[in-house]
Amino acid sequence: MSDYNRIEKAMTYLSEHTSRQPALEEVAAHVHLSPFHFQRVFCRWAGTTPKRFLQALTLERGKRMLKEEHSLMDVSHAIGLSGGARLHDHFVTLEAVTPGEYRNNGEGVAIQYGFHETPLGKIFVAVTRRGVCRMEFLDYGSADEVLVELRKTWPKGELIQNESATGYVIDALFNEQAGWGHGPLSLNVVGTNFQVAVWRALLRIPPGRLASYSQIARALGYPKASRAVGNAIGANPVALLIPCHRVIQQSGAMGGYRWGATKKQMVQMWECLREEAVEL
Repeated sequence: MSDYNRIEKAMTYLSEHTSRQPALEEVAAHVHLSPFHFQRVFCRWAGTTPKRFLQALTLERGKRMLKEEHSLMDVSHAIGLSGGARLHDHFVTLEAVTPGEYRNNGEGVAIQYGFHETPLGKIFVAVTRRGVCRMEFLDYGSADEVLVELRKTWPKGELIQNESATGYVIDALFNEQAGWGHGPLSLNVVGTNFQVAVWRALLRIPPGRLASYSQIARALGYPKASRAVGNAIGANPVALLIPCHRVIQQSGAMGGYRWGATKKQMVQMWECLREEAVEL
């Protein structure tokens, strides 16, 4: 078992057993490491201690974060918003496929894809020359299944497996020294005008913060369109970079996520603790 797999397994275990606060020794045994070695490996890959990660795994924190954001969608996109050299969402640009490109079904477009191990689980990434066109966790789907979905979106595109061509996206998220030299990340997505508007709105939620479906609907000028917003979020083709994990229900409940509530909570806490580390 790789360190990536161990950390994902440990995060999942902590997320699923938060209510009883498992001890370090218990979680270490679950991933077949000594407590001392597990602590070191977890800190190296997760960027925080197991204890701190467990402390952050609480819905009450999510509720407080939600209440703090009274003018959430008015956040500036200025560079340097949070400081430090980590990836922030104002370094992600979203470009929708044009109507002409959509009609051509991706004809003449080379799409390179790869499968990558990360502390949050195995991730599939696909890129065109204009940016990331698909990214998702493989928790509930095989490699063949995600390729079938990619082919549905780009039926005439040329699919090429090339982890070297997609690794920069993973570096930008998890290895800032290696990833920063590539500059801003671009997204090249297929969606309706409304879906693209929702995805752009998600990019304006600051890292480590949360918003509700109704807040996003109001910010878009459609206060009664929470359900439509939810559907657009569910259709998000680019996990993590289009941060659908930052959206929860108005009550503070976790809400839906394509890869499950546990994964959503893991991603929220990983991002939140990473932002805390930047601010220290």
